[in-house]
Amino acid sequence: MKMIHKLLSCLLISVAATALAAPATLYYNGDILTMEGDSPKYVEAVLVKDDKIAFVGDMKGALVEAGTNATMYDLKGHTLLPGFIDTWGHFALIAQDTFGVNVAYFSKNSPKTKQQLIDKLRKESIVFNGWIVGTGYSDAQLSDGAITLAELDNAFPKTPVLIENISTLTGMVNSAGLKKLGITTKTKAVNGFIPVDLSTGKLTGDLIGMPYLNAVAKAVGKYSQDLTFESYRKAEKLYVSNGFTTAQSYEATLGDIRNMRLAIDRGIVSVDLIALPTFDIVDELLKTNPNYQFGVYSKGDRGFKVAGIQVPTDGAPQLRLAYFTKPYLDTTGFAKDWRGFAYYPQSLINKYVKLAYEKNIQYFGYSNGDAGIDMTLAAIDKVVKETGISDDRRTVIAHSFFARDDQLESYKKNNIMAVMMPNGTWLYGDIYPKALGVERANNLSPLKSAQTKGVVTALHNDTPSSGPNVLFSIWSAVNRQTASGNTLGPEQRIDPYLAMKGFTSNAAYQYKEEGKKGTITAGKVADLVEIDQNPLKVDPMNIKDIGVVQTIKAGVPLYTK
Repeated sequence: MKMIHKLLSCLLISVAATALAAPATLYYNGDILTMEGDSPKYVEAVLVKDDKIAFVGDMKGALVEAGTNATMYDLKGHTLLPGFIDTWGHFALIAQDTFGVNVAYFSKNSPKTKQQLIDKLRKESIVFNGWIVGTGYSDAQLSDGAITLAELDNAFPKTPVLIENISTLTGMVNSAGLKKLGITTKTKAVNGFIPVDLSTGKLTGDLIGMPYLNAVAKAVGKYSQDLTFESYRKAEKLYVSNGFTTAQSYEATLGDIRNMRLAIDRGIVSVDLIALPTFDIVDELLKTNPNYQFGVYSKGDRGFKVAGIQVPTDGAPQLRLAYFTKPYLDTTGFAKDWRGFAYYPQSLINKYVKLAYEKNIQYFGYSNGDAGIDMTLAAIDKVVKETGISDDRRTVIAHSFFARDDQLESYKKNNIMAVMMPNGTWLYGDIYPKALGVERANNLSPLKSAQTKGVVTALHNDTPSSGPNVLFSIWSAVNRQTASGNTLGPEQRIDPYLAMKGFTSNAAYQYKEEGKKGTITAGKVADLVEIDQNPLKVDPMNIKDIGVVQTIKAGVPLYTK
């Protein structure tokens, strides 16, 4: 009798569990591109049960596996891919930017003239912490040139205004803003510039580097955790509407790490969040806990994690801050033979590469010019020789904007991934030939050379430093077209499939998650994105016009167009 009661009890528990489980969904009638392997592979159907991919293959097999209660999802000829993975981005900064007015090229009704910019700021701004803030500004998108301090002052004579450049490294404030910040012609710039008009001896309103970053910190100020979480919700909407199921936040502060973990724990954010702190923040983490766990999700195969350690060497090439072995061709406003500069001495780079390799913390270098890349490569080569550690640590050099061929050979030798930003070709491809010369400019983001040498590559948008649209980035990598319509370095074009791997399988590989996500494979987390056309089958010039239809995280639709 006791045995019968036990069996009935087990049966009831099983029935209850089945009732609580999410219904299975079968996706069919579209181009289901698994992203497995080095060439395209299609299947007829994908079955999702609960939060995992349960079956991948032919329709008959999927129907057998699905049983009688599965939801049938007709793709109607659309394309199904693994969910997009953010390899290098600013989740926390995107969230913060929601307090301001998005004036970027990817904003709704983006301004095309200075008057449209001013009108947009007036119409959409809500004074926050005493400031009006515009984000994503680029003078290249304005047909009548860059806005001036005088024009800003005329439009906003009393209210402090901060316009953040899309580079996220420079910006402009009006005179009211300069006064509020306490900046005068006598203010000394540290790790950056506060430009003065040489003809008048007056401030231009521009702030570059650390003076700008300090201005942002003061303008935005401190705000409540509730407001932080509300900004996270808005940031997540931007991510999922562009097909992302995993987001990254590099240069994460201790506060960012704490808030992102809480946002995941409390269910405020549903996409996976990956924090990437700089070396000084890692020092603080290790001081608190010498055995701090890097690269481990808070919820098994998803949730929140701190990926590793980020160490930058130099700045943005379009601002002529990247560090090069040879001088810039155009040194206007800088010293003769200006080559940019290194953020830190070689000894610091060496120190943190050694720390990362000895403690098995994933290392994320951030290098732009070839001299900056040399610094990261030298430190890695040094520690490999000293320690004998030569296994694949998934070491990354992000941007790798102007990696030379001999440097790419070092990437291959030491198992270094090149994570590049193809949107830079469209954004700044018309600037680089003048600033660096045609030969160096053509070598921007040398994805084809990296592929030829066997270097594993991934792609990123670095949003908000460029738009969040993955298909636009894939289009950029495939076509290498500049904003003016020129083609920059056609020999570095790559095929659409490799570009798509940069946001899926190779992106998962970057985070050591190839066993969990990045391909449509049975047993992996059901992170999927449905797009309205197949990038492999449309005219390459039309890839940027492909739209996201649905984004699914762990089997749950987070976005539907």
